[in-house]
Amino acid sequence: MTVPNDPDGAELLTTDAVGELLKVAVEHGGGKLIEWELDHVDNNPQHSTTATYTATVEWSFGRREELLGVSARAGGSTTSDQRAVLFADGEREVAVWLYPRDPDLPGLQRAAFPTEMAEVLTEHHVLGAPVVPEQVTLEMIGYRPRRRAVLKCTVSTPQGPVNYFVKVLRRQHFTEVKQRHDLLLSAGVPAPPVVAATPDHLLVLAELQGRPLAQAIFDPIAPCSGENLVAVLDAMPAAVAALPRRPPWSDAVDHYAEMVIKAMPSEEPRLRWMAELIRQGLANCPLGTEVTHGDFHEGQLFVANGIVSGILDVDTAGPGRRADDLACMVAHMSTVQRMNAEQAKRVQDLLQAWVPVFDQRVDPVELRLRAAAVIISLATGPYRGQEPHWEAETLGILDSAESLVRQVS
Repeated sequence: MTVPNDPDGAELLTTDAVGELLKVAVEHGGGKLIEWELDHVDNNPQHSTTATYTATVEWSFGRREELLGVSARAGGSTTSDQRAVLFADGEREVAVWLYPRDPDLPGLQRAAFPTEMAEVLTEHHVLGAPVVPEQVTLEMIGYRPRRRAVLKCTVSTPQGPVNYFVKVLRRQHFTEVKQRHDLLLSAGVPAPPVVAATPDHLLVLAELQGRPLAQAIFDPIAPCSGENLVAVLDAMPAAVAALPRRPPWSDAVDHYAEMVIKAMPSEEPRLRWMAELIRQGLANCPLGTEVTHGDFHEGQLFVANGIVSGILDVDTAGPGRRADDLACMVAHMSTVQRMNAEQAKRVQDLLQAWVPVFDQRVDPVELRLRAAAVIISLATGPYRGQEPHWEAETLGILDSAESLVRQVS
């Protein structure tokens, strides 16, 4: 299964060469691999690659759809890899696991099953009464293998369904994420209340009030104003600025450019040109000391009655520059995918209303360069998620980044 000149395993894990490995791994677990398809790829060029595969497996109890995960590393296996099953062919060692036994997300083995989640909800008295498995329905919202997962947990009650969101975290991130939730909630920021925290690193969060901004951006009436978005950030407590600093997206522009280049080598000249201009344009910007959310975009906000009513994913909150957050919003709004013409116009109208407000709060050149850097990071998404038309989507995303860079170059 060795692929020459493939230190990070990307060639092995994204081509038919991985088929034999998957076959051997499934047979090791007592099954027979019927068919498989690449589902998701995370590549860190020259370092590591993790991929997942949807597979049909014949077990002794019958045929079932499974999700298989595989990690390869240039420097050999890590301690956490030992929690998976290691396979070697003399030159390369890879870690293989069957979902939900993710080696870095131990809590996923409970979060993925109604029986286990019913026990978690009961143990923590979340609803004030015991919960049985028949009441629980689970839906995967997002899964980044070996990084994090979020599941929607719906509990049927006599009063109607109640929704919770289960955040599955790595051990090293669990305490600091909970700390951020507690800090913001104590200051009155509408972050999701934590209703349960478990020793295997699950945070169970209550549902926010309002509607997701990601849906409301298509409404005929603007869901909120640019001034309101800025005010939500400015209202976050000053204590957040004392938390550990997370580098802004723009600091990793070269890293993300390399990831896109590996997937689409034809875009190398354009990506290197943009990355160089972004680096040069931001070189004299000092580290910020303002409170920042760290990943501020329409997918993280809820709205009601024309204002922001809730804010999600406060994992990255810490010190930074206000332009970091506002640029993140511009970047995500500039790259919404698979819209019809009417939806595209409404999103464009919102950008035209919001960006001038942002320009009054932060330096307009910095805003656009940071937004372009975020867009380059987003350009890794279609390939990672193995979207059906990922090449075309990636080109469209890069066009948005180039448009912003050219506005200030």
